[in-house]
Amino acid sequence: MTGKIITVAQQKGGSGKTTLSAGLAMAAVEAGKSVAIIDSDPQGSLGRWFMARHEAGRADGVNFSTASAWGIAFECDKLKADHDLVIVDTPPKVDADLRPAFRASDLIIVPVSASQVDVWATESVLELAEREDRPAMVVLNRARSGTRLATEIGEAISGMPCITADTVISNRVVYAEAMGQGKSVGEAQRTGPAAQEMRALSKEVFKQLGL
Repeated sequence: MTGKIITVAQQKGGSGKTTLSAGLAMAAVEAGKSVAIIDSDPQGSLGRWFMARHEAGRADGVNFSTASAWGIAFECDKLKADHDLVIVDTPPKVDADLRPAFRASDLIIVPVSASQVDVWATESVLELAEREDRPAMVVLNRARSGTRLATEIGEAISGMPCITADTVISNRVVYAEAMGQGKSVGEAQRTGPAAQEMRALSKEVFKQLGL
């Protein structure tokens, strides 16, 4: 087995990287794929989410690891030998420390919250992805559907040199609630709109990766 590697990256904090990483991981498990997650953010939010799962007896189906920026390549090589998908959550920055994760990746996912500041921050992430010759998918995250701002940000994203996800992740309380409980949105509200959004996004990602 040689699995695929996703790195979730964004220069600006508060973009929802960890929530997206956890959501995609569990959507992949739900789809029958073997999954590993790597937390390379010193804040450790993805690790705390995983430990909440572990303590509640829900850790089956996901392998968890941590790695420093320069240990990412080794950890990814090790995990992709036994997993269909490896997801790397990164700290909110764009510098040389991100290069090893980008180089190891088959796809870089860049969440963008509905603000112009987030759009500006995204440009440097896409530039780094381009320099490393890796495809990047931008996902509009925490959006308020039907607002003029969300429409404007969506238009700005569509003009960037990247893949633009068709699925928009809305600003819903259940995402934060599920993370705090060590759950995915699919587990918190299996048939709710948030779970449907995450499943739809995961299908786009799987198609891009050929999974």
